[in-house]
Amino acid sequence: MEIIIAALVAGATAGSTDVAKSMITDTYIGLKDVLRSHLAGRREAQEALDASETKPGRWAVLRGGLTASGADNDRQALAAARRLLELVDPDGARAGKYDVDASQAKGVQIGDYNTQTNTFN
Repeated sequence: MEIIIAALVAGATAGSTDVAKSMITDTYIGLKDVLRSHLAGRREAQEALDASETKPGRWAVLRGGLTASGADNDRQALAAARRLLELVDPDGARAGKYDVDASQAKGVQIGDYNTQTNTFN
């Protein structure tokens, strides 16, 4: 799921040359189209997909809808997300930055600039 969310964020905020920006925009729109098909019948998640990047709660609603729909296991959605990340951040993609398996992890944050506070009793 994290690769899809990372790709959506990257695609929405990418700034680049005109040619590269066109490729990024087309790939971003393609990813959203794939995800939209998964979100059929999930109005809140569809609205979150199309909402402003800064809308409060957007990512939590979208993540829930995508997980419930199975989009996080869809090969086409994952391939589109990877392709978008390759266009937006080729160095990071080449270095394996987006190849993370945290399926068995607990209490882990993935991504840049995270903060986590744990309290144990």
